[in-house]
Amino acid sequence: MRVVLQRSKAAQVTVNGETVGAIDRGLVLLVGITHGDTEADAVYLADKVVNLRIYEDEQEKMNHSLLDVGGSILSVSQFTLYGDCRKGRRPNFMEAARPEEANVLYERFNEILRERGVQVETGVFGAMMDVQLTNDGPVTLILESKK
Repeated sequence: MRVVLQRSKAAQVTVNGETVGAIDRGLVLLVGITHGDTEADAVYLADKVVNLRIYEDEQEKMNHSLLDVGGSILSVSQFTLYGDCRKGRRPNFMEAARPEEANVLYERFNEILRERGVQVETGVFGAMMDVQLTNDGPVTLILESKK
């Protein structure tokens, strides 16, 4: 699994002009799933996401986690995170998991985040989505469950 994490002051995702998920302070997660990913990958990344110390304390050092600041998550599935652009001019998406497999693990990942005590809003799996965010910092990190 691969997650692009962006610290956000506010974010929303719309489908066909309708807002389907929105948060105030928190994290926007772009979530990609590849072949062979399991629930263990989802647990690892969920724990990493909610416990990463990426919010400033009183001395402006990154010492607080999403849990510490009471932030929310906007989770958006994104198979294009496994696009391979090394050869040719068109991305190859062969490393992205099949939609029926990816959706099950994506939904489980969001459930695990909720089990950790975080409010989670989502986009619509497989839909064309418009994602808007005010990036805070900016702070953007790439997390992977595999070495």
